[in-house]
Amino acid sequence: MMGKVPAITLGFWIVKILATTFGETAGDTVSMSMGLGYLAGSAIFLAIFAAFAWWQISATRFHPWLYWATIIASTTAGTTMADFATRSLGIGYPGGSLLLLACVIASLAAWHRTLGSISAESVHEPRAESFYWLTITFSQTLGTALGDWTADTGNLGYGGAAVIFGALLAILAALYFWTKVSRVLLFWTAFILTRPLGATVGDLLDKPIDHGGLAFSRPLASSVLAIAIVVLVVMLPQRAGSQAKGV
Repeated sequence: MMGKVPAITLGFWIVKILATTFGETAGDTVSMSMGLGYLAGSAIFLAIFAAFAWWQISATRFHPWLYWATIIASTTAGTTMADFATRSLGIGYPGGSLLLLACVIASLAAWHRTLGSISAESVHEPRAESFYWLTITFSQTLGTALGDWTADTGNLGYGGAAVIFGALLAILAALYFWTKVSRVLLFWTAFILTRPLGATVGDLLDKPIDHGGLAFSRPLASSVLAIAIVVLVVMLPQRAGSQAKGV
């Protein structure tokens, strides 16, 4: 039985990182450049994400464009929600990161308890997909808070934080190829870590120079990233993952 999400390939991870970077610049465009604020931005992007998630779950088979549109909607909503929680509500980066990590773990635990598997390749029916997208939304929000926390700690800056998360992803790749560590555990860890990598790269692109960024236009950066995503989805093979059992 074919799944409703893409097969996990190198192309998947490339598009995922670009999508998370786009989510950061697009979220900042609405909440900061357009001056709507984090709360209004979160409401807008959550509504868009809810619509795409409903469409994705209602679909009877895998549609690449629909899947990646839903991913982009979730990562953009994650950007504004994390900023609202850590800045507007005053929870702070450590508190926000720990709270969201607890939400990710709770979502995965409930998913496993209900269906017996949290493997992305087992996602082929509405209940599994609902858990999948809930977990993804928490992970996207967690990644934003984690990326900001790392960049602002120890004077690492956005570039330094991006290097750290890139190195952590390289370690996960080494574990995948040269060890027998659970593939499901590696997948979700990598999925979470690609978000702070994208968040820090996005901030590096669009933050002011005196804040450690390159001061590129947020709308322009978002447009370039969107074009790159479209080109890659067209050029790279997009196929559904086969149903698989696992932890």
